[in-house]
Amino acid sequence: FVGPGNKRLAHPAGGTEPLGNRIIEIPEDEEAVVYRDPIAGFVAYVPRGSIAAGEALVKTGISPAQTLDDRRAGRDQARSAVERAREMLARSEAEERTITLAQQELTSLRAKRELTTAQLDELRVTEAKYTIRAPAVATVVQTQFIWPGELAQPGAAIVSVLDPADKYVQVYVPVPEVASFRIGRRVEVELDSQPGQRLPGEVEFVADKATFTPEKIETRSDRLGQVYRAKVRVLRDVERLQPGTEGNVYLVRDGTGPP
Repeated sequence: FVGPGNKRLAHPAGGTEPLGNRIIEIPEDEEAVVYRDPIAGFVAYVPRGSIAAGEALVKTGISPAQTLDDRRAGRDQARSAVERAREMLARSEAEERTITLAQQELTSLRAKRELTTAQLDELRVTEAKYTIRAPAVATVVQTQFIWPGELAQPGAAIVSVLDPADKYVQVYVPVPEVASFRIGRRVEVELDSQPGQRLPGEVEFVADKATFTPEKIETRSDRLGQVYRAKVRVLRDVERLQPGTEGNVYLVRDGTGPP
């Protein structure tokens, strides 16, 4: 209790009370303190651990409160770092799921692309079946079999085209004369439509097997004999020759004329 002279003294009845965080000093000799004896002594009551804290403060210059504040600040910083790490982990997991979905979508798109490419190739094959193509060289239409609006049956010819610069005469060589009718032999061609006019030609094909002549050969004796089919390429003025024209082929001896 607070006694005379505003001094804190021990209660005469004795007893105790919680000290808390207070520092309380009690005189050793109450009478000497009341009469203000300058050499009177006191007993200090301090919270538990205060002496050790004071000793640490003397040694380090840092108070326990400051140490506590520093540790609390470090704890808060650690908590913030943990929260940031958790947020980064959550974002990474979300991005990983996004990447997985994107990869799955990419795989699906690649499969669709392959399917579409296969379908496109199939359509190109189908288109090629219904596309009419002429030879690469310049040609003219010789005969037209089907006209616009008419139905073309599969495999049926639509037009007959002809290369104006590529005309030949097909002949049938009797067996006794086939030896002189060799490939590369110079000949002359005389058409029935132009009697007396002979065009230069060259043998470019002779069949390797003899056959009976076609029925359109004029005489019966010729039709009964075996012949070799041959082709003679016309070497000059082929543009003015009419396809289907008949004529005769003459062998040229030494390039000077008929044999």
